[in-house]
Amino acid sequence: MKRYIAVDPGYYKCGIVMTDLDLGIVLDGKVVTRENLMKVILDWKSESDIEQIILGNGTSSKFYKELLSKFFLVKLVEERGTTFRARARYWDLWPPKGWKSILPRSILIPDEQLDAIAALVLFEDYFGTSLNWHDKPSFKILL
Repeated sequence: MKRYIAVDPGYYKCGIVMTDLDLGIVLDGKVVTRENLMKVILDWKSESDIEQIILGNGTSSKFYKELLSKFFLVKLVEERGTTFRARARYWDLWPPKGWKSILPRSILIPDEQLDAIAALVLFEDYFGTSLNWHDKPSFKILL
């Protein structure tokens, strides 16, 4: 099992996903405060080995790269446009239901924090693959 973590860094909060590349799935995803990022990642590491962390090169990435590189192999990747693309990816994973399903997806805005989906987009861009995400998590910010 090749497990990876992708991080969409932000000044106050980060989107993170843990993936299994061999199975082609997202195992978990969260939106966490800057202060809780390492706790969540170390909890995931206690469950299984992490091959690498894919880190977006945007907001505060230098800080996160220095922090994460102490414990993991970190690959800095281009993140331009991922937040915008996360909205479309959200609807790919969990299509709108009811009356929303007849509207063009381009005008729909999810009622969720999209940071974890942006982290997924970073991962998928880097590996050139699309993953399945079976169970939709709560994307409320973990304080």
